[in-house]
Amino acid sequence: MAVKLIIDGQEYEVADGITLMEACEEAAGKEIPRFCYHERLSIAGNCRMCLVEVVGAPKPIASCAQTVNELRKGPKGEPPEIRTDSDLVRKARRGVMEFLLINHPLDCPICDQGGECDLQDQAMAYGFDENRFEENKRAVENKYLGPLVKTIMTRCIHCTRCVRFMTEVAGVEELGAIGRGEDMEITTYLDSGLHSELQGNIIDLCPVGALTSRPYAFQARPWELAKTETIDVMDAVGSNIRVDSRGPRVMRILPRNNDAVNEEWISDKTRFVWDGLAHGRLDRPWVRREGVLQPASWEEALKVVADRLQSVATTRIGAIVGDLAAAEEMFALKGLMAGLRAPHIDCRQDGSRLDPKLGRETYLFNATIEGIERADAILLVGTNPRLEATVLNARIRKRWRMGALPIGLIGAPADLTYPYAHLGTGPATLRELAQGRHDFTETLAKAERPMVIVGEAALTRDDGGSILALAAKLAMQTGMVGAAEGWNGFCVLHGAASRVAGLDLGLTPGDGGLDVAGMIEAARTGELDVLYLLGADEIDTGTLGRATTFVIYQGTHGDRGAEIADVILPGAAYTEKSATWVNTEGRPQMSERAVFPPGEAKEDWAILRALSEAVGRTLPFDTLSELRALLYKEAPHLAALDVVEPAGTSGIETLARIGTDVSDTPLSAYAADYYKTNAIARASRVMDDLSRARLGGAAGAAGGEGIQRGEATGTDG
Repeated sequence: MAVKLIIDGQEYEVADGITLMEACEEAAGKEIPRFCYHERLSIAGNCRMCLVEVVGAPKPIASCAQTVNELRKGPKGEPPEIRTDSDLVRKARRGVMEFLLINHPLDCPICDQGGECDLQDQAMAYGFDENRFEENKRAVENKYLGPLVKTIMTRCIHCTRCVRFMTEVAGVEELGAIGRGEDMEITTYLDSGLHSELQGNIIDLCPVGALTSRPYAFQARPWELAKTETIDVMDAVGSNIRVDSRGPRVMRILPRNNDAVNEEWISDKTRFVWDGLAHGRLDRPWVRREGVLQPASWEEALKVVADRLQSVATTRIGAIVGDLAAAEEMFALKGLMAGLRAPHIDCRQDGSRLDPKLGRETYLFNATIEGIERADAILLVGTNPRLEATVLNARIRKRWRMGALPIGLIGAPADLTYPYAHLGTGPATLRELAQGRHDFTETLAKAERPMVIVGEAALTRDDGGSILALAAKLAMQTGMVGAAEGWNGFCVLHGAASRVAGLDLGLTPGDGGLDVAGMIEAARTGELDVLYLLGADEIDTGTLGRATTFVIYQGTHGDRGAEIADVILPGAAYTEKSATWVNTEGRPQMSERAVFPPGEAKEDWAILRALSEAVGRTLPFDTLSELRALLYKEAPHLAALDVVEPAGTSGIETLARIGTDVSDTPLSAYAADYYKTNAIARASRVMDDLSRARLGGAAGAAGGEGIQRGEATGTDG
């Protein structure tokens, strides 16, 4: 139903139920200033900057809080008339701005928000250069919110965006307002730091300089930075981000809006891991001579690797792909291993029991991330989405806040920021559900769009394949697949940015090939002569360190893989190359280079191309565009950037018919340190402080205070 309005003298038709602000901006293209309003948060209506004049109303109206269907027609039945730029509106906005600036400190030259400050911009556009108040400005004590968010609370204008975000989106009710009038303050309830994995988003939401980034404090001005739109790889969500750099250094990471993926939020790990890109980097090749790693030239390093590869049986060569590998280098590695006729290759570094031969639908988040908002029942199996995919978990909470969403969990209990029914801890509960012997089965069956989300705690067990088959069987029986038109509620939640692309490209063992566990065991027993680690740092390097296997590590940091390597080939991080990434829902996205790799480090696909030539198995491409042409020929869906192609359902039906012999062992809790899940995060001092703070030790508090004093900002190399 449409509603007719007259906006600044012209008649428009707008959707019923929208606010006056939305009507003025969307229909008439009028700019309405605001501070407290945000389209993804509840309406507060407390800044009064968005005042408009409604003809006949006794006073200006807050356009963010008034809906169009609440307006009365004129005395002769004419549509309601709104004025956005009348003398009354201009006077009201000047008055509001004057009140806001009464107590705001004059510290724009030293404020990190300078150049990106809504208050600055709107003071220029809607304020005036007079001040009728001679009283002293108030002062507010700064609050310590932790090692991430720096506070200068005297600047706060009480828009309450931060309070609403923490309560509504992050689901952690730790911020609130105390006092009234001039004594009002935003503070934490218990006078302690914040404990949310999304807290950094309040920095973006703050329209003034009251909340800024502590690690970034006093590092750069926004006009000094080069801005590159790219993709995050800290998890498998594929959040859209913007990398701001100055010269060779990444200075900060900010979110980009993508309603289908991350909306406009990113996790704290995504936002603050940037200092890890500069610490502990591999910037030259290294070769182990007489038990000691020594610097080498590229020619020397490639020759050592080529000589070793040519001197051993091809059946005694293996390759493991890490969590941060892009599609291009995985495709090149697969081509190199195929040229060597080496069958041992695996991209499932975590040991997950996923078989790409059954079809993409058996390892994708088929309902899509955006589809979570249409689900009306969710079953979580062996997953803690708050830590494995923080932004995706916020989407589940968003759907829960819409109402009527039963959520069940099988696995270790955890605080997920929304209520759920804990159904059990082990696969036996899932078997009961699949056999229809549990009450929650009926809940799923009655739902129009039910969803099951299977996580890594279930997939990485020895019986992970059987657990996945049980989930597929449950999905078929309860209408998750095919019951509603276009709906597929069978979802696998990955934790690694490289996993889906690796499975799409078939980087799994060939005939007679060994998986990750098999290769590690073969290396330990001396049955594997050469092991190539493409950024693989999350494996049992202690076992490999005692083995006689020749280890080649290609990666970015001197982390676990580099420590045991006989040859180190320095590669490029995700901010240093143009690459293709496929997120957990199967959405291909392309990152762009923000800075160049340090020193002599090179892009990973180029290293593999040079190595193939040294080995005498030259790969059939010389440039990145030629590589991508071959890549898209093998996997055409990777060329459809930002498009999720439906994967079908036949593989799920096949999976549901597989045997389901599962163990009674409970599904494990999320055991990894959330802030140290990859080499970049482990190199980050900010992530180290957060990790210690999460443990609650004195070291964590000291680390946070160190950043507060500006001692550990991650700016040194």
